[in-house]
Amino acid sequence: MASHTIVNVGYRSTNFWVVTAGRTRLLVDLGWMGMLGAMRAELQRKGIALTEITHGFATHYHLDHAGLAQELKASGMVLIITPEQLAGAAVMRQHAKPQDHHIDVVLDDAKTRVVPLASSRAFLGDIGIDGVLIHTPGHSDDSVSLLLDDGSAFTGDLTHPGFATEEDEDVVARSWQTLRDRGAKTVYPGHGSVRPL
Repeated sequence: MASHTIVNVGYRSTNFWVVTAGRTRLLVDLGWMGMLGAMRAELQRKGIALTEITHGFATHYHLDHAGLAQELKASGMVLIITPEQLAGAAVMRQHAKPQDHHIDVVLDDAKTRVVPLASSRAFLGDIGIDGVLIHTPGHSDDSVSLLLDDGSAFTGDLTHPGFATEEDEDVVARSWQTLRDRGAKTVYPGHGSVRPL
């Protein structure tokens, strides 16, 4: 198992995680729309240059988790997206206000890799990350978590079971159980503190 480090470069009450393994720096969740300067400043505060982010992955396509996807791609990042997330990325603009300066995510260019869940272990392994992507609906249908082999689970906004609505409680419970069954031990959430699972 490759060794890695995890650094929180979050701002505005949202966590964005840089997972470093060898020469790969994977940004999990891609910033608030229109706030590239804040992302750059937080990365710099943590000793990471924006140009060192080699890959990026959004746990879901909401404005506070994937808002900078296209701008980060323009800075050199390769976007990892699963087929389950394509529709969410395409409609993200519907939730933006004109003052947000939304930039559509281009999904058919050389800086985008559509990675099926079944191929995610091989893809991540090729870039030095020991882990897998797992579909974890509950907060949104396009929610996908990154689970590292050491048990670190990057869950974005996957609803805590205690806060699930009656309508969503079954799907939320299944998503958390799937993570447990696959070996998740520590939750790196989109908001709040790191906690044991």
